[in-house]
Amino acid sequence: MIAFVLFKCIMILPILFLVTISAASSAPINLTCDHARNPAGIDNPQPRLSWIIPNTNRGEAQTAYQIVVSSSEDALKSDTGNLWDSGKVASDQSTLIRYAGKPLTSEMRCYWKVRVWTNLGQSQWSAPAEWSMGLLSESDWKGKWVANRPKLDDDETLPLNKRGRGADAASHVLQKTPGPLLRKTFVAAKSIKRATAYICGLGFYEMRINGAKVGDCVLEPSYTKYDKRALYVTHDVTPMLKQGLNAIGVMLGNGWFNCHTRDSWDFDHAPWRDTPRMLMQLNIEYSDGTSQLVVSDESWRTAFSPITFDGVRNGEEYDARLEQRGWDTAEFVEHFEGDAELPGWKPVEIVDGPKGRLVAEVAPPVKVMETIKPVKVTEPKPGVFVFDMGVNMAGWCELKVAGPVGTKVTLRYDERLHEDGTLHQSNASHLASGEFQTDKYTLRGVGLESWEPRFTYHGFQYVQVEGFPGKPTLNSLLGKVVHSSFDKAGDFECSNELLNKIQRNTVRSYISNFVSYPMDCPHREKNGWTGDAQLASETGLYNFNTTANYERWMHDFADCQRGDGNLPGIVPTGGWGFDWGNGPAWDSAYFLIPYYIYLYSGDASVLQAHYEGYKRYLDFLASKSPDHIVTLGLGDWCPPQGGPGGHATPAALTSTAYYYVDVKIAAKVAGMLGKGEDARKYNALADQIQKAFMARFYDPATGRFEGNEQCGMATAIYQGLLPESEKRKVMGALVEEIGNRDGHIWAGILGTKYLINALTNNGRADLVYTAATKRDFPSWGHWIEQGATTLWEMWNGDGSRNHIMFGDIGAWFYRALAGINPDPDKPGFKHIIIRPQMLGDLKWAKGSHLSPYGMIRSSWKRSGSGFELSLDIPTNSTATVYVPAVSEGAIVESGKPAAKSDGVKFIGIKEGCAVFEVKSGHYEFSAGK
Repeated sequence: MIAFVLFKCIMILPILFLVTISAASSAPINLTCDHARNPAGIDNPQPRLSWIIPNTNRGEAQTAYQIVVSSSEDALKSDTGNLWDSGKVASDQSTLIRYAGKPLTSEMRCYWKVRVWTNLGQSQWSAPAEWSMGLLSESDWKGKWVANRPKLDDDETLPLNKRGRGADAASHVLQKTPGPLLRKTFVAAKSIKRATAYICGLGFYEMRINGAKVGDCVLEPSYTKYDKRALYVTHDVTPMLKQGLNAIGVMLGNGWFNCHTRDSWDFDHAPWRDTPRMLMQLNIEYSDGTSQLVVSDESWRTAFSPITFDGVRNGEEYDARLEQRGWDTAEFVEHFEGDAELPGWKPVEIVDGPKGRLVAEVAPPVKVMETIKPVKVTEPKPGVFVFDMGVNMAGWCELKVAGPVGTKVTLRYDERLHEDGTLHQSNASHLASGEFQTDKYTLRGVGLESWEPRFTYHGFQYVQVEGFPGKPTLNSLLGKVVHSSFDKAGDFECSNELLNKIQRNTVRSYISNFVSYPMDCPHREKNGWTGDAQLASETGLYNFNTTANYERWMHDFADCQRGDGNLPGIVPTGGWGFDWGNGPAWDSAYFLIPYYIYLYSGDASVLQAHYEGYKRYLDFLASKSPDHIVTLGLGDWCPPQGGPGGHATPAALTSTAYYYVDVKIAAKVAGMLGKGEDARKYNALADQIQKAFMARFYDPATGRFEGNEQCGMATAIYQGLLPESEKRKVMGALVEEIGNRDGHIWAGILGTKYLINALTNNGRADLVYTAATKRDFPSWGHWIEQGATTLWEMWNGDGSRNHIMFGDIGAWFYRALAGINPDPDKPGFKHIIIRPQMLGDLKWAKGSHLSPYGMIRSSWKRSGSGFELSLDIPTNSTATVYVPAVSEGAIVESGKPAAKSDGVKFIGIKEGCAVFEVKSGHYEFSAGK
C-alpha cells in the first residue's frame, strides 16, 4: 500500500510541475515603444521597448528576457530577428530597453515581440507589436511647402513679422483671411500594399482622402516654437486609397502659427508668424514591390474654404453657402476663379517653410474625448438662449439647426453668467482685438444642418446662442470635450463624497488644461505657464500616462531657452515672458517635470537629454544671486489675501529654495552621466545655498521664517533645506500657525503643494485631511459649495474658474489616502511604498495606478474595530507595506499570521505601523486593535 501511494505521488509530481510552469507562462502584454503602443513615424534611432508581465503568481519576478525585431511580419512569425535578436539576457529589466540592432532608416517598419524567463519558468512569446520610422533626414522630404496667399493691398504685402512692431495700422491684415483648401488628384495604378502619409500643416490642418477625414485627431500638429521646431504627423492611409483615381484634400487653419489678433503676450509679433502652409508626402507601396510618391508641389490646386475666419483665442466663422461639396473627392470638377459664384481654384503658391527643423510628433494627439449634452437652456432675453453644459470644459459645441439660407447663428462661450442670466465673458480682458471665444455659422438653408469648428477651442460651461431660427432645444447643441488623448492610468475613490468631487474637479481641470501642452487655462490665455504645469504634474502622472507629452514639451523648453540660460514663463513663446520676473518657481518645471517622469516611470533619459540646458540655467541663476539668494520671482502666487501677488512670504525665499532643488537635481543627473566633478561641484553649491537660505530667512528663536506665513515654514521642510535638528521646532510653529487659521491651508499655489507634502511626510496628514474637507474660505470645498466643477485660479473665486495650479491635492489622494507611493531609490514603481492613512471620518479609500510594471491596487476599509487592506503588487515589483498596528502579531494576511505568509517579510514597527516587505502578487491584510 505504501509503495502504491508513493508511486502515485511520483506520477503526480510532473503534472504539478507542468501546472506551475503553465501558471508562470503568461506571455508579456502591453508592449510599448517610447511609451506608446505601435507608434507610427518615430524619429528616435534607439527607441525604448517595454512590456508588462501579467500578475498571476505571488512572488513572480523576471530573471531574463529575449527581444526579437524583424523587418516583416513573416520573419517575426518564424522567431527571426533579422534587425535585432537580443538573445537571452539575464536581467530583471522589463522597461525602457534600448533597441540595439541594425541601424534604423527612414520609413522602416519594425515588428517585435518578447518572451521572458521568471523565477517560475519561461513564458510564451508575446503577441507581436510594431513601430515605424518617420522621415529621418531633411533630404527625405521630396515635396515643397505650398500655400494660398491672400491678395493684399499695396501697403499690406508682407506678413506682420517681416514688417516689425511699428505696423499696427495694418496689424490685422490677415485677420479676415479665409482658410485655404488644397487638393490634388492622382492615379494609383496597381494593387496597393501600404500607403503612408507624412504631413505638416501650419498652424492646424485637416487632411481628407476620397471624401473622408484622415484619422480622428483635431488641432494637429501640436504647437511648438516654429522657428526652431515644427512637428509632422504620420498617418497609415492604406484603407482610404483605391486602385485608380484618388483625391487628397487639406484644410488649413491659422492656429498658433498665424496668431493674428493682439493680446497681452505679443503672439501677433511672433518671429515665425505667416500665412498657413503645408508640406505633405504620400508613399504608396504596391504589392509588386514598386512604389509611388505623391507630394505637395506646383501640381496642387487651391481655393478658399467656407471658414472665413479662425483664431485660436477668438473662434471660428463658417459660411456654409461657400461649401463646395465633394471638393475632397476624385469626381469633383474644379472651376476657375471668376467662373462661378463659389470661390475659384487656382495653382498653389510655393512658399518657404518655417525656419525650424521638422520633427516627428510622437506624443498622444488631441482628440474629441467625450461628448456631453447640455443640462439646461434658458432665454434671458428675447432671442438670446443660454445653454448650461453642466460642467466647465475645454472644447466646443456642435450646432444642429435648420433655417433660411443666410441665417447667421452666433455661439459665445465662457464660464460665468451675469445676474440677468446672459453670458459674462469675464476672461476676454487680455484680448486686445477681435471677438473672444465666439463661433459664427451661416446656414446653407437646406434641411437640418450640423456644424462644429475645426481650428479653435474654448474654455466654458455656458454657451450663449444668438440668431437661432426659432427656439432651440437641448438637442440643438452637443458639447465636445477636447484634450490630449493620453491613456488613463489611475483611479481614486473614498467614503468622503466631498473628496471624490475634488478628485473629479481636479481631473477635469487637468484634462481641460492639456490641449497638446500643459497650460494655465483653456479660455483667457491658453498659455503654457510653466509654474502651473510643474505644480500639477504629479497629479497628472498618477491619473494619466502623460510621459510622452511631457517629454515632447521639454523640447520646447530647450528651443525657448536663451543663450544665457534664461527661460520664459510660458512655453512655447513667441518672445514674451523672459523679463516678466517669473523666476525659478516657474522655470524649475524644466528640472522638476523630467525628475517626476524619472520618479514615476523610471525613465532618466529626459533628465539626461537636457543636462546642458540645466547647466546654462544654473549659470544664469548664479549670475543673479551673488550671495546665493535669488531675488527674482513671482513668489507664492494667488494666496487667500491680497490678490495674486499678495503673499507676505518673500519671493526670494521660494525662489532660492527652487534654486537649491534645481542644483540638487543637476547633481543627480551629473552622477547618472558619470560626470563626477560636476556632481561634486553642484552638491557643494547646494550646501552653500542651504546655509545662505537659513541665515537669511530663518529665526531660530521662533522656528519661523521671514513673512511668518505657513508657506515659508513649509518651503524649508518640503524642499529639504531645513536641518533635521530644527525640524521639530519648525513643525511645531507650522502646526500652531495652521491652528491660528482654524485648520485652513492659508497659502498660494506654491505653499499649498509644500504644505500638503511637508505635513504628510512628517506625521501630520490629519491636518491635510482637515483642510481638504473644509467647506468655507479658503478651501477646495468652498469652491464646490459655489457650484465648481473644476479647480479655480483664486481661493476667493476671482479670475479663471478652470485652473490646475492648486491641483496637487489630487496626487495626495493617491499618496496618502490610497497610500500608493514611488520609491525614489527604485523609481518607476520598481519598488512601491504602500502607506495608506486612516484619517478623520474616512471609512474606506481605494486607488489604482498603472505603473510601468502593471496595475497597482490599494483598497482599505475600517472593519469593526480593525482594518482591512487589499493589495495588488505587479509582477517584477516589490513593495514596503505599512499596516496600522501596534504589533505584527495582530495582523493576518490571507488567513495566516502575516509574518508567516508566503511572500511577506516582517520588518518592524515604525510610527504606529507594522512594516512588511512583500513580493509581487495579491495580498489581503487585516488587523484588529
